[in-house]
Amino acid sequence: MQRSATKVVLPTTAAASAARPAKAVAARAAKVLGRSAFMGAKAVAPRATKAVRATKAVTTAEGRPWTIPDKAIEKETLDCINSIRFLSIDAVEKANSGHPGLPMGCAPMTFILFNEYMKFNPKNSQWFNRDRFVLSAGHGCMLHYSMLHLTGYDSVKKSDLSTFRQWESVMPGHPENFVTDGIEVTTGPLGQGIANAVGLAVAEKHLAAVYNKPDCTVVDHYTYVIMGDGCNMEGISSEAASLAGHWGLGKLVAFYDDNSISIDGCTDISFTEDVSARYVSMGWHVQHVEDGNTDLPAIRAAIEAAKADPRPSLIKVSTLIGYGSPNKANSHAVHGAALGTAEVAATRENLKWEHAPFEIPAAVYAKMDKTEAGAQWQKEWEATVADYTKKYPEDAKAFKDQISGVLPEGWEDALPKFTPEMKGDATRNHSQTMLNKLAPVCSGLIGGSADLAPSNMTLMKMYGDFQKNTPAERNVRYGVREHAMGAIANALGLHNSGLISYCATFFIFTDYMRSAMRMAALSEIGTLFVMTHDSIGLGEDGPTHQPIEHLASFRAMPNMLMMRPGDGNETAGAYAVAFANRKRPTTMALSRQAMPNLPTSSIAGTKKGAYTVLASKGTPEVILIGTGTELQYAYEAGQKLQAEGIDARVVSMPCWELFEDQDAKYHEEILPAGVKARVSIEAGSTFGWAKWVPNGFSIGVDTFGASAPAGKLYEHWGLTTANVMVKAKEAIKTFN
Repeated sequence: MQRSATKVVLPTTAAASAARPAKAVAARAAKVLGRSAFMGAKAVAPRATKAVRATKAVTTAEGRPWTIPDKAIEKETLDCINSIRFLSIDAVEKANSGHPGLPMGCAPMTFILFNEYMKFNPKNSQWFNRDRFVLSAGHGCMLHYSMLHLTGYDSVKKSDLSTFRQWESVMPGHPENFVTDGIEVTTGPLGQGIANAVGLAVAEKHLAAVYNKPDCTVVDHYTYVIMGDGCNMEGISSEAASLAGHWGLGKLVAFYDDNSISIDGCTDISFTEDVSARYVSMGWHVQHVEDGNTDLPAIRAAIEAAKADPRPSLIKVSTLIGYGSPNKANSHAVHGAALGTAEVAATRENLKWEHAPFEIPAAVYAKMDKTEAGAQWQKEWEATVADYTKKYPEDAKAFKDQISGVLPEGWEDALPKFTPEMKGDATRNHSQTMLNKLAPVCSGLIGGSADLAPSNMTLMKMYGDFQKNTPAERNVRYGVREHAMGAIANALGLHNSGLISYCATFFIFTDYMRSAMRMAALSEIGTLFVMTHDSIGLGEDGPTHQPIEHLASFRAMPNMLMMRPGDGNETAGAYAVAFANRKRPTTMALSRQAMPNLPTSSIAGTKKGAYTVLASKGTPEVILIGTGTELQYAYEAGQKLQAEGIDARVVSMPCWELFEDQDAKYHEEILPAGVKARVSIEAGSTFGWAKWVPNGFSIGVDTFGASAPAGKLYEHWGLTTANVMVKAKEAIKTFN
């Protein structure tokens, strides 16, 4: 018998076997459940508010056998739930593309969450103290678009509903925060969303600890997320959940849509672990709603219990994917394709939905629209802020400045300048200098490393660690969890509260977090990716740790700034660029080995992406281009060539993307088209350098590295002043 209360799942094998019956998939796929119950519109009592119960329909089941009888739901509520379902069904059908199954199964829990628990203002999607919602299972995005429309957001109008997945639609195939107002984060790659949700919850906990007072709470909101089996299969979800439990993120509530179906069929073919036990082991509060289809009281009770518990909460909600579809529910056929005309009609009949496509009863709009409620919630919060301002004027100013997202006046003045007389240093050390100069000026700076802080040099020395009991601190210890680190760092910025987020590891380990970095670029969020040990120059650790193709790969990524500074001034310039770009992430490739400060390097030049560091007397005979640690060799070669009477120019190119942003006049000023003889030097793949060196030679590393002292490696690959001079002379003879 189905219980109306929530069930706390303990880490036992019994729980796993109950959630995933141990039957062969082939047998399950072939079996037909004779009378599988779905909620319909049969009235059971002549009351003003009717309760309705399902007629039964036949389905070929791939998922778990579903034997729980449906519960009656009031007609007014049922109409709201079915409105969510049919907006999703009809939009996917119109597009002939999409994922209807998840919205059909998740509609009940989503309705309860948005209609009864979440606080937000649909007319001001950026109201600071709103609850955040993330659809980690982003393929089911019509669920979210339906909620935006029904709750009163102007971003998804009725006329938009039929444009799902079409050119210039506000409803793209996965949620995109930069397209649709009301979408907090961009999701799609499974697991990114739950990790983003962890980051949003970190932002709330940190800001609450910094600004709240015992008698005045200005930061107080929840982060809710719906995730699926696929999210839990991806390793990033475990990385992020582990941190959430460690940090005690009590205002994070995750709904696990446990529908036992993936694209390949029943999840039993590859996924039989006890997910609930996993989360219990990571310090989460875990509950199980056994009937997510019709047991609305159980969903409510689970949310109440989650909000009352100081731990992050996982609510496992067992559902039927494609609920209501007579012939496709509980199978992979409803996961990622339109139902088809006949099945849509059958589903309408089965659920007794008599409305035409995209038609919603007026009573549903009236019940679900949150315009008035949202305005009232914001008004109440603004009154709290006004009271806070009277009691704590200095803190209130700091709080308002923080959430405005505007950098403090004169922040760039904190960046130091370097001269040749100063001792040369590794750019990773210069990076730490920048962080520690900027941290006192920019109160929103927060970040850390994937267990490499002493090597990445990323600690803000005047602050402690963000931990469960010290959330006001600003150094984040991510542990060896690069992928989750990237996604959490992105979400700290996507919280839209003025936080400037950075994260760090060895440049080679961007391979573990590339998806999160790509999502930063796609999502238009200015995360700082501080990557050290940027080349074969790290030496003895060998080719497993030596980046080769990485610079080229990030230069190929749209909207990513790939910075490789060549000394202290260029590192300062890289930070000036990164802080100023709040809609464009920056990856910094920083050295382990030291290099001198050049007399002509500058922050201003770095901001342009490329600039002259050693001028020629006239039109140069040859142009030498260097980045990072190899800039010094280009510079030295240029000096020696000039001493020999060869009019050489040396150009530093710390950021291709910024140089590409300059106009044609500046391009011609730095790299005159008439100068054919060019030589580039960079300790990485030469792939892409033909753009700047169409005639000439590119000195680089086009094989894996080796384990040896850095000097030996540089000599072997020709990354030396002498080789630059040889290639420069050869280029002059060959191309001039």
